[in-house]
Amino acid sequence: MNSPATPIEVLLVEDDPGDELMTREAFADNKIHNTLHVVRDGQEAFDFLYREGAHANAVRPDLILLDLNLPKYDGKQVLERIKQDDELAHIPVVVLTTSAAEEDILRSYKLHANAYVTKPVDLEQFITAVRQIDDFFVSVVRLPPKPA
Repeated sequence: MNSPATPIEVLLVEDDPGDELMTREAFADNKIHNTLHVVRDGQEAFDFLYREGAHANAVRPDLILLDLNLPKYDGKQVLERIKQDDELAHIPVVVLTTSAAEEDILRSYKLHANAYVTKPVDLEQFITAVRQIDDFFVSVVRLPPKPA
């Protein structure tokens, strides 16, 4: 079980440098110092998750923050593949995106997203939202154990 003192490994799949910076700031300012790994497109997400190429030594994330609007493979394709893979399906995936479109929300949940969060435009609200996700998955939720 993760305790409030136990940092977790978080994979951020985000192609927008500004949103990446705000997410890093939210993690840096938070009381729990989780490790934030960042990949910038769908292919790089797969490389990280399957430990291929430049990510051969990647750690298995405890939580994935996934943007939907990504180059190479979009977030829905990444989510679908994660949730269909027995080795990855247990990892909670929070869709963190600018889209408030009903079809994106429905599709994400049909693909078994664990949560859907629309990115606030305001900097402080964005940082607060990321901190709340972080706090929830570290302090409230019991995450699956790491594979041996």
